Amino acid sequence: MVTYSLKKSYRLKDLEEIDFKDLWGNYGIFTTMWIFGKPPKILFFESHIKNLIKSLQIFGIKKRFLKKDILQIINKNLSINKKYNHLLRIAINKKIISISLRDRIPPKLDFNLKLVNLKREKPQYKNLRYKKILSYLKKMNNSKSDIALIYNKKILETGTSNLLFIKNKKIYSPKKDYYEGNTYKFFKSKFKKILKKDILISELHNYDEILLIGSGKGVVPVKTIKEIGWKRKNLSQYKIFVKYYRSAINKCNHYRF
Repeated sequence: MVTYSLKKSYRLKDLEEIDFKDLWGNYGIFTTMWIFGKPPKILFFESHIKNLIKSLQIFGIKKRFLKKDILQIINKNLSINKKYNHLLRIAINKKIISISLRDRIPPKLDFNLKLVNLKREKPQYKNLRYKKILSYLKKMNNSKSDIALIYNKKILETGTSNLLFIKNKKIYSPKKDYYEGNTYKFFKSKFKKILKKDILISELHNYDEILLIGSGKGVVPVKTIKEIGWKRKNLSQYKIFVKYYRSAINKCNHYRF
């Protein structure tokens, strides 16, 4: 069960605090960041904020000094004296900025994907039309499972993360219809050849490893997809990904209040 230590909302126009609204299902954008340590660090923070602002502009949600307002709200609600291992979510529509903080649940190595015929609305953006996905995730143990979104017999992403597929040490990613998250972009800078192709359900048995990568889960090797009998063959590329990811964690700067 998800445990929240913070849930607050503010009017966008003047940052006056109002009753909390999670904004799921609204026309807007959100981002989820991992905050950890004492004093706190936020992994890929600048990339998260940059992508958030850019997507809001594309959605026609604009305000002068919006980045400054977002930082003001974060600073108001975080403490330099607290030890964190949480997921920090910022959600924005045309009238409201909402912020929430929940415990980060570490994923386990015996991780299973459940196949679901679903494609997110405007999947290239981290938009708030997420209620259908949340209806599935609420029924699952998120430390051990996630849903894999399927459209036209192709696998796209999970309910929380990007997916990468490994075959003969080559790395593959779906062609389109998914959001390239900040963790994905980090690994794209480290692995120069991530090959884009349609990942067909009928061909999943050809892949040695399947990796989830995202802000909430970090890097997770999928162990099984029970519906089709897929099982990982090894963890060789996963170990390389983890080394890069741990390096990013170690190099992450403390958040400046």
